Amino acid sequence: MGKLLAWLFAAGKLGKLLTTGGSMIVAMAAYAWIYGWRYAVGFVLLIFCHEMGHYLAARQRGLEVGAPTFIPFVGAWIQLKKLPRDVHTEAYVGIAGPLTGTLSALACYWLARTNDSELLLALAYSGFMINLFNMIPVSPLDGGRITAIVSPRVWLLGTPLLAALFFYHPSPMLILIAVLAFPQIKLALRKDAGASAMPSGYYDVPLNLRINYAVYYFGLSAYLAVMAYDLHGMLSA
Repeated sequence: MGKLLAWLFAAGKLGKLLTTGGSMIVAMAAYAWIYGWRYAVGFVLLIFCHEMGHYLAARQRGLEVGAPTFIPFVGAWIQLKKLPRDVHTEAYVGIAGPLTGTLSALACYWLARTNDSELLLALAYSGFMINLFNMIPVSPLDGGRITAIVSPRVWLLGTPLLAALFFYHPSPMLILIAVLAFPQIKLALRKDAGASAMPSGYYDVPLNLRINYAVYYFGLSAYLAVMAYDLHGMLSA
């Protein structure tokens, strides 16, 4: 019986590995068809680092979580099998992805400057832009999960940002995000700002935590915006 349980445990781990590895290979093949295999590999690895930030943070907070799964031209996600117990946990897991993603993009930037590599510079730019996009304050994006600890009403700021992005660069993915975000926007418009939709005490956190996460959110967003702007200028030159 012990051997059978060990085999089933190993099979489950292997299944997760195959799901992540297989979807990564499919995503790399799809991006390589358009951008070339070297950029495709780097781009998918940057997304992987972002998702692993979420994964490790969720595991650290005791949440059951699935391995990252990739969909070409959409991105990747990890499946939380159990909802966060409070908004602090949600914000902690939410900010871990952009933080590790930013560090990965910064590593590409350093290597690009050290080796005078335009490919790595392009990957660094993509990494900063991916994480900046994810900081838009609307759920299901990471920005919505981070700013929930400040106030769900911050999600209302994400609506005009999504609309502006769509008019600037129409994309089916933006429509999908808007559809997924619509229920959260409705909750943010209510007097209780969505508190009734969550367990009692979900949003009860100390003021200092709200302030800390507001500083983290705006500081990281500003840094990503500056780096993306600077790298865009370098690549254009």
